[in-house]
Amino acid sequence: MISISAAVWAVVVLIVAGLVFWLLNWLINYVGIPEPFHKIARVVLAIAAVLVIIGILLSLIGYPIFRP
Repeated sequence: MISISAAVWAVVVLIVAGLVFWLLNWLINYVGIPEPFHKIARVVLAIAAVLVIIGILLSLIGYPIFRP
């Protein structure tokens, strides 16, 4: 069973991580990187976002990917 404090922590971390990845995505578009590098940067950003979300969700059930 997931405690309320762990659920609140996960929601806060997901919101902060979402804002960080949104800002990085905005920065990539704002800077105007040439096309092949633009797509590579967005793919790397998407992979990092998925890994962070998976890590947060797995830490809720007791199997953290990244140990502090």
